[in-house]
Amino acid sequence: MTSDTPSVEQSSDDSSLIGVQNYSLPSLLDAFWFWLRIGFLSFGGPAAQISLMHSELVKSKGWLSERQYLHALSFCMLLPGPEAMQLATYVGWRLHGVKGGLLAGSLFVLPGALIILLLAGLYSSFGSVPIVEAFFIGIKAAVIVIVVQALWRISKKTLVNFYYWLIAGVSFIGIFFFALPFPYIVVSALLLGFIFSAQSSINSEAQKQNAVLNGVSLKSSLKTILVWLSIWWLPLLLIIFALPDSVFADLGIFFSKLAVVTFGGAYAVLSYMAQDVVTQYGWLSAQQMIDSLGLAETTPGPLILVTEFVGFLAASEQGFWYGAFGALIALWATFVPCFLWVFLGAPYIEWLGEQPRIKSALNCVTAAVVGVILNLSLWFFLHVLFAEVVLQQVGWLKVWNPDVSQINWQVLLLMLLGVYILFVRKLSVIWLLSIVSLLGLLLNFLTGL
Repeated sequence: MTSDTPSVEQSSDDSSLIGVQNYSLPSLLDAFWFWLRIGFLSFGGPAAQISLMHSELVKSKGWLSERQYLHALSFCMLLPGPEAMQLATYVGWRLHGVKGGLLAGSLFVLPGALIILLLAGLYSSFGSVPIVEAFFIGIKAAVIVIVVQALWRISKKTLVNFYYWLIAGVSFIGIFFFALPFPYIVVSALLLGFIFSAQSSINSEAQKQNAVLNGVSLKSSLKTILVWLSIWWLPLLLIIFALPDSVFADLGIFFSKLAVVTFGGAYAVLSYMAQDVVTQYGWLSAQQMIDSLGLAETTPGPLILVTEFVGFLAASEQGFWYGAFGALIALWATFVPCFLWVFLGAPYIEWLGEQPRIKSALNCVTAAVVGVILNLSLWFFLHVLFAEVVLQQVGWLKVWNPDVSQINWQVLLLMLLGVYILFVRKLSVIWLLSIVSLLGLLLNFLTGL
């Protein structure tokens, strides 16, 4: 094990580690079966997955203390990309070093990726069958409610003062009415955070503290960067040079950019991706994009596996294996960078936690992400509820104009039911998707009589 790997003796004096004296750290084989099981059970999006891992790692297995788990979660929330998968990778790294991180991160993703590949193939072949379309009426309604719930949860934790509310509002206006690219919004929020921190807390005691970086060298960090950049980009560069004008090259470049700028978790990724793959690249229709999110919500694994679905449909016109190759490229460009971020940043976790300017800048990014997710919510809402939505230019503004005469009352009813299930009854996402999708089938059957 590496020096960063906690031992039972090291953690036994931590009172927050439940029953640690009765536990031993796992072997690599034990870890394999553990992460494989987690990979198949990780339904419900990042919030449910983080709760599941907390229950298993802290309460059941005792492999991490409460404090260690929360530090790990905070670290992963600072990274671009899917926080739940990165949390699994970090925990694997703490237990068994790089081998453990690779094992945990891969097994967290692969079961869901295989299921999504199968469903994408079926969807591309049978997506226009009436009974399938009826089933997806409910899925689409549920997706709206799920995204709104994510918006509600994130905004409660993030928008703690007027300054963050203002950033969120400007972010929403910029992307919804001016179609500003998501990377510009992220960079602007980062700069604002650094400026705000410099002006408001430059003399704070925390600013003067210097964390000690034990066992970390610049050489090892540079080696990590070079190794993982090579793993990430060499296969993609081969595709780009061999097939420069193909959808495969475009997929590699697009999803690699996505992996760098999408701070704020899975819904931030969706916010950046959804409109671009529909309006800019034309890989999917708006309805297919919404369907893909519904499929990702109903399967295990990271919600960001929706990128695999997009990659498959973007390349599947020439057959299943072309689609599978597009899905593989999307997966590679989405998840390989996660290993780079975790393995590079993990040794610095304590130091990062004591840097107020970094925390301030990333808090501003998270506030901006709230506005971006609000944009995603409205975009989904309009395209699900109305049969025709047209993007119009009004002066400097770009406005989505729905045809109100073509409202889908079935979706509206199912959406209201979804709000009751998720916000009032507080049932799980799986219950929401099951109930609403089955009722969508029933409504379609009754109206067809």
